[in-house]
Amino acid sequence: MQSFMLSVDRLSTFIGKFFAWTVVALTALICWEVFSRYALNKPHAWVLDAQIMLYGTLFMTAGAYTLSKNGHVRGDVLYGFFRARTQATLDLILYVIFFLPGIVALTWAGWNFAQESLAIREQTFSADALPLYPFKFIIPIAGGALLLQGVVEMLRCAVCIRDGEWPSREHDVEEVDVEKLKEMVHVKDEDIQALDVLVTKEHGSRA
Repeated sequence: MQSFMLSVDRLSTFIGKFFAWTVVALTALICWEVFSRYALNKPHAWVLDAQIMLYGTLFMTAGAYTLSKNGHVRGDVLYGFFRARTQATLDLILYVIFFLPGIVALTWAGWNFAQESLAIREQTFSADALPLYPFKFIIPIAGGALLLQGVVEMLRCAVCIRDGEWPSREHDVEEVDVEKLKEMVHVKDEDIQALDVLVTKEHGSRA
């Protein structure tokens, strides 16, 4: 089971990192449009629609990746004080009541929207129209990836309830807080305070 969960983690990570390159495309597109509009006096009507679709793609495909890293916003004022089994039980209940119905509905409705959009070859409403149906297929793809990752998170909850501790996750880049940074460079609060005193004395002697 652990190998399956880590495999899905890797899949979600791949999807998130692959579509993260849309940031580069979005940045290049905006810079080029600003230059074209103000330097060449040649704006393009389709660029705004393209920006919206790229940003929407980035936002939706990041969902499964963020969930695999346990990175979604959580109100953990009390949650952090619970034991692992209590946390897992609470998470499992919330996944079943809220997550599953919502993501299943998103995936199902997104697939219907995408099929209808493809059938009519839907386009944007700008003067220079762009095809909209490829973008709408991102909705069920992102929903399916998020649903699969959600199933894995529910399995993690079940394993934690059984074993009393959370199973491991696929490791990736993590935000380093101040305390962890101090540990990495072997710096203590006393060292920082001593340095502050030394710097203050040096400034005082120069004055």
